[in-house]
Amino acid sequence: MEVNDYNACVHQWADGLFRFARKWTCHEEDARDVVQNSFEILWQKRREVQVTKAKAFLFQIAYRQSIDIYRRKGRVIFKEELETFENYIPGSPDLKKVLERALAQLDEQSRALVLLKDHEGYRYDEIGQITGLSEAQVKVYLHRARKVLKDYLVSVENII
Repeated sequence: MEVNDYNACVHQWADGLFRFARKWTCHEEDARDVVQNSFEILWQKRREVQVTKAKAFLFQIAYRQSIDIYRRKGRVIFKEELETFENYIPGSPDLKKVLERALAQLDEQSRALVLLKDHEGYRYDEIGQITGLSEAQVKVYLHRARKVLKDYLVSVENII
């Protein structure tokens, strides 16, 4: 990979990589660190990585670093304070918060699969390359994760 190819990778995939890392880490600064470290590793291994495989390589690095950050922070989840009825306006739940709580129900691998497929739009084979799973495993795990999300989202008490 030449310098021009590397620069093209930065321009083409930096935003998508940041969105993926931001959803995974739930923290903007951590996501920036993940993106920066991913591109730094790509630069260090630019002679070994083919241009056609750079995207999968970057997301694989970001995926692994995000897992490391997630594990380092621990698995403690603080529940938000429940809103009082005075602050509740019927029919207007904050959809972003609801989706974030739904994603928090998933384990780290399932969350990554859902984000890669449904948020970033990757194909099953690309997700397999990023996560190290076979295409069949990606499909099965993604199906199970979506079922958990569906069960959570259709439950009225989780929306209110």
